[in-house]
Amino acid sequence: MANKQPLPPPLPPETRTVGQLVAETLRLYGRRFWPSVALGVGPAAVGIAFAELPFDAQLVVIPTLGVLLWAGSYVAAARIATRTQPSRRALAVALAAGVLAFVPFLVPRLFQLAGFALLGLVAFTFVGLAVPVALVEERGLVASLRRGVALARADAVHVLGSLATLVITTFLTGLVLFFLLQGFGEAGIRVGAFLSLLVLSPIFLLGAALLYYDQEARARARRPGPRVAGR
Repeated sequence: MANKQPLPPPLPPETRTVGQLVAETLRLYGRRFWPSVALGVGPAAVGIAFAELPFDAQLVVIPTLGVLLWAGSYVAAARIATRTQPSRRALAVALAAGVLAFVPFLVPRLFQLAGFALLGLVAFTFVGLAVPVALVEERGLVASLRRGVALARADAVHVLGSLATLVITTFLTGLVLFFLLQGFGEAGIRVGAFLSLLVLSPIFLLGAALLYYDQEARARARRPGPRVAGR
């Protein structure tokens, strides 16, 4: 029987591919399993609001409490990913940045507008990195947003591609769970939808937070080095 070859070491953040980012996200999820699962409580509650509340109530709940729950979960995910112990001010700034990131991500779903899901993901590409920036670098809100945009611009294709892959991964996995529970009737479908968001939404949140290291390394690599005298 052939000996198993050891897995190759992960690439450094500045050259990490989308696939490796997803793999690192899943590895982090496994290492911090219960704290990671807890990240999904807020998104799962928002999913229930989308499914159960009448539209008039959704118009009030989703742009306020719904956005706040997703933003809070993302801040907690960024703390897990960055292993920081931020100040209260940094947490408040990160939460405010998270709210700004998730408003265009969630609110268009109320109206089921075609194409707005992609626009929300693009907006998150340039705003979402402000959350780990606020926690790691302890900048103010405006400075964190500017820094997040600068990091995203270092390789916007990598950020958008990574976020899209994380969304597709969670969606397809949730779809499998949905079909498995379809035989249990309407109650099974609702339970499946709740469990999908509870277990799978942390994958997106943790992966989005890990992108900070990819983009920070890429931005640092693109800075011009010191000039050599005489050249």
